[in-house]
Amino acid sequence: MSNQSNNESDPNTPDDAPGIDEVLGAIDNAISDDDFQLDEMKGDGPSPEEVKAADAAKAAMPEPDRPPSIVLTPEVALVLVGKVNLFAGLPRVYLERIASLCVEQSYKYGQFVFREGQPGDSLYLILEGAVRISRQIPGMGEEALAVLKSGEYFGEMALIDDFPRSADACVHESCRLLVIGKEQLQDLLFVDRDLAYDLLWTFVRTLSGRLRQTNDKMTFMAVTSKF
Repeated sequence: MSNQSNNESDPNTPDDAPGIDEVLGAIDNAISDDDFQLDEMKGDGPSPEEVKAADAAKAAMPEPDRPPSIVLTPEVALVLVGKVNLFAGLPRVYLERIASLCVEQSYKYGQFVFREGQPGDSLYLILEGAVRISRQIPGMGEEALAVLKSGEYFGEMALIDDFPRSADACVHESCRLLVIGKEQLQDLLFVDRDLAYDLLWTFVRTLSGRLRQTNDKMTFMAVTSKF
C-alpha cells in the first residue's frame, strides 16, 4: 500500500474543512476566553466586611488542645506558689505573704519572656497558655528542653543566685503569667526574719537535692562511658 503525499487532498475531506492554522487559532481564542472568564470570577476578592466576619468567626472557635485558663484569685495564687519547689513545706501564712507579691503579666505568641544570658530577676508561674524552654545550639538551631503549661512554673533559680539565665523562655501559646520579682521577695525577707529563716533552709534543701541529682548523673555517665 502506498502512502499519499501531504500535498494530495483526502477525497473524504470536505472542501470547506478548516485548515490547521485555523484550528490552532480557534484553540488560542478559546484559551483566552477561559482566562478572561476566570479573571471575571476572581473579581476583587472578599469585601472588608466579609474578611472581618471571617476573622471574628475564627477567633470565636474553641481551642480543644489548649488547657483551660486559670482565674486569678488570692487562693489560686496561694496554690500556685505552694507548687514551687523553693517554697515547698512553708506554712500557709508564709505562702500567703509570698503570694501577695505576685503581679500578672501577659505575653503574645513568639515573644521571649527572657533570653539565655540575661540576668535573672523573677520567678514565673503560668496561669494560661504555654512557654517553651529552649537553648540555641551552634550549627543546629533551637533545642527545646520543655514546653510548660498552665499550673507550671519556671525561672525559680533567679530568686537564689545571681547567675544569668541558662536558657530561653519563648511564648509557645499566648499566655498570662504570675510573676514574683527577686527584689520584692528580698524586701519581704528583710522585714520578716522568721520567713527568711524558714525559706533559707528550704533553699538549702533544694540546692542540696539538685546537687545530688547532678552528681548521680555524672556518676552514671562515667560508668556507662567505660562500656
